[in-house]
Amino acid sequence: MPNYDFDTPVQRRHTDSIKWRYPEDVLPMWVADIDFMAPPQVIAALQKRVAHGVFGYHFESPTLRDAVVAWVERRYGWKIRPDWLLFLPDVVSGMNLAAQSTARPGDGVLLQTPVYAPFFDIVRHGDFQKQDVPLEQDESGRYLLNPERLSQAITERSRLYLLCNPQNPTGRVFTREELEGLANLALEHDLIILADEIHADLIYSESRHIPIASLDPEIARRTITFIAPSKSFNIAGLKTAVGIVPNPALRKRMEAGKRGFFAKVNVLGLVAMEAAYGESEDWLDALLAYLQANRDHLWARIDAGDLPGVRMARPEGTFLAWLDFRGTPWADAPARHIREKARLVVNEGSWFGQAGQGFVRLNFGCPRVTLDEALTRLRAAMGS
Repeated sequence: MPNYDFDTPVQRRHTDSIKWRYPEDVLPMWVADIDFMAPPQVIAALQKRVAHGVFGYHFESPTLRDAVVAWVERRYGWKIRPDWLLFLPDVVSGMNLAAQSTARPGDGVLLQTPVYAPFFDIVRHGDFQKQDVPLEQDESGRYLLNPERLSQAITERSRLYLLCNPQNPTGRVFTREELEGLANLALEHDLIILADEIHADLIYSESRHIPIASLDPEIARRTITFIAPSKSFNIAGLKTAVGIVPNPALRKRMEAGKRGFFAKVNVLGLVAMEAAYGESEDWLDALLAYLQANRDHLWARIDAGDLPGVRMARPEGTFLAWLDFRGTPWADAPARHIREKARLVVNEGSWFGQAGQGFVRLNFGCPRVTLDEALTRLRAAMGS
């Protein structure tokens, strides 16, 4: 395997980066993109396409679908078909399209907080009824998907379930047993599952990602799954994602639901996707090893009491740490205190729903020196 360098910081200030838009003395550890260069295979493919110099109207390459199909089978053990794929600008717009194509205003949409905040926008954009069933936590702080509790919230209006797996912001990778319990509820109550699996490639060694649609053909028929190379290969700005829709009736409804508002994925996004899925697997494996070391380093520091009163359940996937500040004097709005006193930007937990109050989300997808700088700032600020 080539020796990929994840230790050397990349200068991202003054590059129109949303994440790094802050003053020079502020360290950003919030939005979910990583501070590493994209794989060299992706960069080379983009450079080759740019060198051609013509960027007219385009269609997908004849090998793109096969690259996605092979990736999904290789990484997740799920055999899909090329005609199931819908190429989309990003997962969030795809989920909005799916929701408004399969449910009507007033229908109930089940979600489980804390969860990625744009899920709330899906409910709002469709004039749906939000049905929030907070995830449970065990004594260690690990979040659990409890189908029995979820079943109690299902009503006659319930139509959709928004699944986030691997879970953002908690880092859970749900087990087969948990997913089977959810799948049985979907069958029993005629629910359609919209599965945000954008972090599916970012799984640590003790866990395994199981697409819920891979459990059973009947579940596949009522599931629309979304993946993207954006998080795994740091190409979110190229706006490219995939919807996997085994049910032809649901695919037809999604195509009709575009209503002229959805443009094709841009040509460079498609080039980057194929190079990521088709040529960059060894880079991703090296990245995962680095991220897992970062995760373990962060967990060990917190477990050792470096940040007094802060707790953390070790994430099983993603590059996001969900830090519990409820036992500290900063519990009311920890991200605000962290920004003011440590000059460090993290996500306020309440952004992920009321269940996130007192937490923050910290992005450890960065060189180790950056992570240690963040921890040094936090420890100093909390001790002052």
